Amino acid sequence: MSYVENNLLPGERVAFRTRLHRIIFLAPGIFSLIFFLLSAFVHPFAVVLLLPLAWLLVRFIEYFTSEFAVTDKRVIIKVGAVSTRTLELQLAKVETIAVNQGLIGKMAGYGDITVTGTGGSKERFKRVSAPLELRRAVQAGTG
Repeated sequence: MSYVENNLLPGERVAFRTRLHRIIFLAPGIFSLIFFLLSAFVHPFAVVLLLPLAWLLVRFIEYFTSEFAVTDKRVIIKVGAVSTRTLELQLAKVETIAVNQGLIGKMAGYGDITVTGTGGSKERFKRVSAPLELRRAVQAGTG
């Protein structure tokens, strides 16, 4: 069962859910492909191939263990498996959710979000899928 499902309050329901964007696989995937092709011609690269494959494995774990959810009461965010970072914030305590998207992020549908709570606490999360929809769900819940 997911972190969000395990931490729902009685009667609380999920209004919106997203995860990290698949773009996190791009760099380790390209490096894995390059090292794989090089290992076919130069044998020392076969051992070095383990490094980009390990990087890719770390990204898979990060992808499948990260959750972003907006419920009817809270924003719940969990990132990571070994080193876990969580944020649970009552919707009434959310001051702003800033979205930062570059050109590629706009085209691919991902961006960085910064959640600011009352009292000035700021939490930044990178490469979140559907960040504008996440912000809209928070705004709909607080409005």
